[in-house]
Amino acid sequence: MHTFSTENFHSICDQLCTHDPELAFIVKTYGYPPMWTRPNTFESLIHIILEQQVSLASALAALNKLRERLTKITPAKLLELTDEELKACYFSRQKTSYARFLAQAIQSKAFNPKAMEMLPDEDVRKALVALKGIGNWTADVYLMFVLQRADIFPIGDLAAVNALKQVKKLPKDTAPEKLLKISAAWQPYRTVATMILWHYYLSLRVKDTSAETEKIKKAVTL
Repeated sequence: MHTFSTENFHSICDQLCTHDPELAFIVKTYGYPPMWTRPNTFESLIHIILEQQVSLASALAALNKLRERLTKITPAKLLELTDEELKACYFSRQKTSYARFLAQAIQSKAFNPKAMEMLPDEDVRKALVALKGIGNWTADVYLMFVLQRADIFPIGDLAAVNALKQVKKLPKDTAPEKLLKISAAWQPYRTVATMILWHYYLSLRVKDTSAETEKIKKAVTL
């Protein structure tokens, strides 16, 4: 069960760059990526659910609305809100349902975020995808950001996939199987390689929309 931390993050980046010239180019050009992490809390899981299929800035706006409403985001407090109150916090009908299901699962002890810290990656994934509204992308982000598992490549993440295609000069219609094969060369540190790719993706956007990119970086970090 490989993890990363502030103590080894840069050395892992260096190790990856030694074996991959494109990752080395990114780090040489843009510097080391931020070490994006989040605490293992109910709020972090709600944040990841809110990020499903929307911009990170939009998800952060919804999270901040919920913070304003509740001060501290807990399962019990969220379950006290009506559907209309969650809608006022920019929750869609689907995400309202997902958030309620997660809150109920934690309250009933059917799901325990702290227990996830001791489980292998695939057992964590099984526990997460058993919850309504949580699929592999959400599980990947939780494993990477919250549990700091070092060997995850989120094949469903468009930013990571597009950055990989761009930096490796691959066709836009490159099959997922080929991308997974490329990412296999980064084992056991595919998470850190992905963070380098995200850093590349965000750094390119600075040229066009620096203010928006800062919002996105903040959203990823929170």
